[in-house]
Amino acid sequence: MATVRGRALTDLMTQRGHEQVVFVADTNAGLRAVIAVHSTALGPALGGVRFWHYESDADALADALRLSEAMSLKAAMAGLPQGGAKAVVRWDDPDRPRPQVLLDALGRAIDDLGGRYLAAEDVGATPADMNGLARVTPWVTGVDEAMGGSGDPSPLTAYGVVCAMRAVVTDLDGDPSMAGRHVVIQGTGHVGSHLARLLVDEGARVTVADLFPGRAERLARELGVGVVSHPDVLETPCDVLAPCALGGVLDATTIPRLQCRAVVGSANNQLSTSYLDVLLMRRGVLYAPDFVVNAGGIINIAEEFVGYDREHAHTHTAAIATTTARVLAYAREHDVTPLRAAEFLARRRIAEAGQGRWQPGDPAAWTNGEPLRRLRPSA
Repeated sequence: MATVRGRALTDLMTQRGHEQVVFVADTNAGLRAVIAVHSTALGPALGGVRFWHYESDADALADALRLSEAMSLKAAMAGLPQGGAKAVVRWDDPDRPRPQVLLDALGRAIDDLGGRYLAAEDVGATPADMNGLARVTPWVTGVDEAMGGSGDPSPLTAYGVVCAMRAVVTDLDGDPSMAGRHVVIQGTGHVGSHLARLLVDEGARVTVADLFPGRAERLARELGVGVVSHPDVLETPCDVLAPCALGGVLDATTIPRLQCRAVVGSANNQLSTSYLDVLLMRRGVLYAPDFVVNAGGIINIAEEFVGYDREHAHTHTAAIATTTARVLAYAREHDVTPLRAAEFLARRRIAEAGQGRWQPGDPAAWTNGEPLRRLRPSA
């Protein structure tokens, strides 16, 4: 039986509520992947495909389990009629383009799930990857607009982070304006770079950092913002720290070094372990749960299956401010951390829908009667 760090996989699945884990391998295509479906209680499970260098299958599996659960919580808090899943692919160089033969093999594995899993773009993936998958399966989102999709979800993810920041600074100071506030962005990839541009437009003072210094320096020159070395980013004094790279950056070692008033970022699973939200609270740092903050991308791509409308996606994403404020208010009312409040609210919605679990072939159960709009694979 498969294990994760010594624990039986089925035990972990039962404990965390996962429905299905699929291991995929294709020697000829060079594919090694894990697809984890956490929940379809609210609808088909939507989640990104992550191409990353994993040291072992156990690391890839652990990441798939953690990320897929976070996707369920994210969809639930965003009010979407969808569950959560994640595909992770062992790929030594995320910047190296994926050959079509690999995307074909992965697409066939996604297609075999019959719509239980809707693939999307994630770390290491590109719109080109989504287009490649769409040649094999209709169960993919984030493809080019010319193919009927919504394209890159990063701009709306970044916009949602700004909306969450407004709610957080309102909670701190009673003023939603970002003008004059210092925001430090860790990670200047797709989302981080868009976030920096939006914040500059709002009059914020922005500082950026990246594991690859050249990328941060190029963005800093373009926008006329500050830059700090990656090792020093967490210790830079600021109003808001925005982790926008990989997860696990906040742990028992880094949290005591923080010099920010709040953490509001797009990275998934920013806390290396969940109990660290208490340590943040004791430090006086307000933490906005990442799966609430970064829901703009999933909101955007969810629109594709009911007829994509960019204006509607933008309006729905703006509601992240209201959702964040509701979480912070619930946390104060019940004397818990914002993370515990968000998890409770999300799991309650999933549990209430559990008796009506989505079944393939019944799209009306998750589109409020609207017809399912399936993307056609390109020739």
